[in-house]
Amino acid sequence: DIPKGKILGIHGPSGSGKSTLLRLLMRFWDLNKGQIYYYDKTDGAVEIEYINTESLRDSQSFVTQETWISHDTIANNIAIGKPDATREEIIEAAKKASIHSFIKTLPSGYDTMVGELGSTLSSGEKQRLGIARAFLHDGQMLLLDEPTSALDSLNEGVILKSIKAESKDKSVILVSHRKSTMGITDTCIEVEP
Repeated sequence: DIPKGKILGIHGPSGSGKSTLLRLLMRFWDLNKGQIYYYDKTDGAVEIEYINTESLRDSQSFVTQETWISHDTIANNIAIGKPDATREEIIEAAKKASIHSFIKTLPSGYDTMVGELGSTLSSGEKQRLGIARAFLHDGQMLLLDEPTSALDSLNEGVILKSIKAESKDKSVILVSHRKSTMGITDTCIEVEP
């Protein structure tokens, strides 16, 4: 049970099914057994298989371990989370993801072109762009799969603080093998391989 305003941590070693759980919640795959319900104010508990895919995606923001980056501007890569976003909304999301200062150092700032598949960015910079994208999308459920694995402790701290602040009106699932990341969770489940 993951109520709004709470962060559920899922901690465990690689191969224990943490990422698989998030993909099941996104309904990338159908369940072989068990059930997943989403609660709706109008309809109550609804099994995930009966939820329209577009509605499900609108309600979810998902940060994967590997952030996909297109050959486009920094702003447009963030705006994938909300295609009609204003520049101010994009900048605010970047600030929450601790990437705004870096973007301001680039020759054309938010209008800087990113190399194919993000080749001109470090893995930590790509990860922070993915987090900014999720903050901008602003879904009711925030699913985070190892969101700080490529970050130093300073940037991890800034992002975890932002995730905690964003959780006030969302259900958040934070998956990590790092014990330090679990410090912001309200409940933490330990999983084994």
